[in-house]
Amino acid sequence: MRAKTILAFNGYQTGQSKAKCGHRDHCSLTTPKSRLSETLMSERQPLIAGRANGNGHHRGGSFAKLRAVLTAEGQPSYFSSFKWILFGSWWNVLLVFIPLSFIAHNLNWDAAYRFSFSFFAIMPLAKLLGEATDQLAIELGETLGALLNASFGNAVEIIVGIAALLQGELRIVQTSMLGSILSNILLVLGCAFFAGGVKRHEGKFDATGAQAASSLMTLSCITLIIPAAYHASFVKPPKGGDDPSPDDATKPGLLLISRGTSIILLVLYLAYLWFQLRTHPDLFKDENEEEQEEEEREEVKMNLPAAALSLLAVTLVTSFCADYLVASIEETAERYNIPEAFIGLILLPIVANAAEHFTAVLMAMKNKMEVTIGIAVGSSIQISTFVIPLLVIVGWITHKDLTLFFANFETVALFVSVLLVNMLIQDGKSNYMEGLMLVGLYLVIALAFWAS
Repeated sequence: MRAKTILAFNGYQTGQSKAKCGHRDHCSLTTPKSRLSETLMSERQPLIAGRANGNGHHRGGSFAKLRAVLTAEGQPSYFSSFKWILFGSWWNVLLVFIPLSFIAHNLNWDAAYRFSFSFFAIMPLAKLLGEATDQLAIELGETLGALLNASFGNAVEIIVGIAALLQGELRIVQTSMLGSILSNILLVLGCAFFAGGVKRHEGKFDATGAQAASSLMTLSCITLIIPAAYHASFVKPPKGGDDPSPDDATKPGLLLISRGTSIILLVLYLAYLWFQLRTHPDLFKDENEEEQEEEEREEVKMNLPAAALSLLAVTLVTSFCADYLVASIEETAERYNIPEAFIGLILLPIVANAAEHFTAVLMAMKNKMEVTIGIAVGSSIQISTFVIPLLVIVGWITHKDLTLFFANFETVALFVSVLLVNMLIQDGKSNYMEGLMLVGLYLVIALAFWAS
């Protein structure tokens, strides 16, 4: 999407905000928001001079402010706003798959068509979500924009996860979330390190900020290991040696552990946002911040109402396409002998992250490694400490018993991946060989899930 993360490393939370602005908390201060504020201040004069006092002035001022926002005074017109969001990127060519997805689902075409059309339809929608969120965040200002980016940074993963959860596809939820984490910290970061390393001898980034992010990533990984260890301590594997599945004896305990852990992770996520935005923002700033800020000032392309309407419309369409995609997974897997775990772990993350992956590699080639780390590691943090706990809570509310208990192999794969990433970024330097290591591990894991 667009690129998607948690205000990590200069505010690269969402799709294209990562591509266009390396300093979210500064960009919002250099946009026409100040002009809009001046317009609103001037509109506070009473419409009728004789009602300058009392309730009439309050109603007149409120009406004037509302009119100023809706008419987008001093901002791009509605026509130019919607023209930019629809025709501003070559990714939007894939929007043609949206009607095909609707038609294929409602006419009950072959599962391969339904899956493929929905698959390609979500790619540009993820990009549009990032664009709309980015533009809306500019107009809302630093604080509200940061919170919006933190909430919609991984909107596609949340939408796909909720769609699968409501359909009872708990394994798809788990594998798709795990796949998004692995895709970001192995494939995206690996390709970025390789691309940057080919162009220059060595890339550099702030090791302290990277370590703070990776430490939180490690903690979230440990919280996924604990349910598996709890289950293993109570259930003995059968004589055949197969991994046991959760049974009635451990299910209540797993649910308690998972739901309690999810609440704790959400609190830690909020604390991390505060740490990153308020108390220790210097750890996440680029060394050449002032120069890059001048180079990368983001231009406002949409007015506030148009951005909000676009965000709502794209979210609605994405929810339908995600629902159609999830509904076709089981039939596609059975008919074409594709492991469901492979679909969830490898294919679905590509849907949500394709544009973001491209952005991370592009930033690495421009030697903006802080941005690259923010996209890859920051997005993984948001998934592990916000999206997954949120889905567990949603499952709790909707009576879907989603837990943090992953299969042993999945837990081991996540652990070794986080371990390798921590080892590679602790020195604050990168090269193409480190990138090859990360991509190599990702391919090994993908091969193993295909064999499963």
